[in-house]
This record gives sequence, structure tokens and C-alpha cells, in this order.
Amino acid sequence: MSGILDTVNQRTQLVGQNRLELLTFRLMRKQRYGINVFKVKEVLQCPKLTSMPNLHPLVKGVAHIRGQTISVIDMSLATGGMPITDPENRFIIISEFNRSTQGFLVGSVERIVNMHWEAILPPPEGTGSSNYLTAVTEIEGELVEILDVEKILNQISPVNEEISEELLANKPVFEEGSSEPTTVLVADDSSVARRQVKRAVETIGYNVVLAHDGRDALDKLQGMAAEGTINDLALVISDIEMPEMDGYTLTTEIKKDPNLKDLHVVLHSSLSGVFNEAMVQRVGADAFIPKFDPDELGEAVMNAVKGQEN
Repeated sequence: MSGILDTVNQRTQLVGQNRLELLTFRLMRKQRYGINVFKVKEVLQCPKLTSMPNLHPLVKGVAHIRGQTISVIDMSLATGGMPITDPENRFIIISEFNRSTQGFLVGSVERIVNMHWEAILPPPEGTGSSNYLTAVTEIEGELVEILDVEKILNQISPVNEEISEELLANKPVFEEGSSEPTTVLVADDSSVARRQVKRAVETIGYNVVLAHDGRDALDKLQGMAAEGTINDLALVISDIEMPEMDGYTLTTEIKKDPNLKDLHVVLHSSLSGVFNEAMVQRVGADAFIPKFDPDELGEAVMNAVKGQEN
């Protein structure tokens, strides 16, 4: 298991090709799950866990790993399953989301599978809003569920979603009858992330159109262009990791479409690393921000609109 991520730094060539690699794992049931390798820092045998007072019920304990103390979340319990037993015989997936590092306790870790984003599909209709799925795929005839990790983490440690009074004091004021664009399209496959971004953007005075993935976003944009309402759009804010079409491919499609190429595109992602910045430039996006900080996002929106006005 120690070598499963040895070549992770060489995998950045997949970025921008609408491809990803999934690390597959299981919890306490037969169901198979996946997580994007780019979110994974390390996989290791679960070390000794220390219990601390007032830990969230979903946190199994804390571990000291390479000079850092991290919370270890019982992924099975967090998704409505049975608690994971005998953690000393299990594995933890060390991951980084939204500038924080945490461990996910899982039953077993399997292998890395190279996938095309078009094979990653939205959850089936009827799964409801209370589930923790962000996407599904099929590997070797078996359904693999991709979990909405942002939703799990937000349940344990909710992020601040309020824009500061200082930033609100500078928010734009739209005159009645003004021709200024007042709508922002937000594309994200995570229900929590969509809600967070929508709230921040609406707080500074913009209307929001939501898209559940890159394909949905492109369809909505092309529909607006066909209807002649594309000029109402101030900018596009897109996640990078999304089923069917990732944010890089969405940006490429926008920039090569004569009716959409002038749209201002802001990419955001829980992934970190210099490859994000490099890919932003390569696909022609106008900005990149890590998610989620409400002031950072609000400021990026206002700066984007100001830049288009100048």
C-alpha cells in the first residue's frame, strides 16, 4: 500500500484532458467507493488514534502523522453506515480539501483506476438530497460511488459562509433599467459547494443560475446564447472536478465557442498545487481561486466585473 501513490506527482498530465484517476476503497459493506487521487496526500495503515474531549461523533480520534496532528473521520459512520471496527487493522486516506488536511478511516483500499470524466455520471434520480453521493461510475461491471466529501466535512466543521461587512460596503449597486450584466452562472457537482457559492454571490447583489456539472453548464450557456440573453451574464464560476465534463474542458469549450468566448471564467477548486495555476492559463480561464472563502469569492466576482468594465 505504501507505493500506491508513489507516482502521484507524475499524474498531473491527466489534468486538462477531461480525465482523472480514482483511488477505490471499501468501508464496512461490499459497496465500492472512489476518491480523486489529486485529493489524496497519502494512504497508510491506521496509526494509533487518540481520543480527545468533545470530539465530533463522526471523528474516530486524532493521529500524529509526520509532525502534524490530524482528525480521523469514520467514513462509514459519516455516510450512515456502521462504525468501522478494529481501526488498527484498517487504513486511513490522508486528504486535503479547502486548505485543511484530514484523515478518512476506511475498511480497505484497493487500487488506482484511470477514468474519463465522461464516465463519471451524476447520481441517479431519486437518490434524494440527504445522500452523500456526488457522482457514480462503473468499474468492471461494479457500481462505484463517489462521495461528496465537502458535504461530510461541512457536517463536522461548517465553514463560515458570511461575507464581511467591509466587503459588503463596496458591493455594486445596480440602477433600475441598467444594462449591466447581473447574473452569474455557478457550476459545481457538490450540493454544499453550490449552496455556499450561490449564497456568497447573491449576497453581493447578483442573480445566480446553477449548473450541476460541466456539461449542464455548457448546455445552459449555449441555450442563453441561442435565446439572446448571454449578455445578461456577468461571469461563470466553475468547479474543476465535475462529472461528464470537468472545469478545464468546460473553459476550453467556452473559449472556442464564438458566442461564448468573451465570457469571464473563474475556476475554483478544493484541489491545491501549482498545476492548477498552470492549467488555468493553458485553458484560457481568467482567474483561479481556492474554495471556499466567502470574502475571497465575493472579491473575485467584483474584481472580475470591474475588470470587464475597464
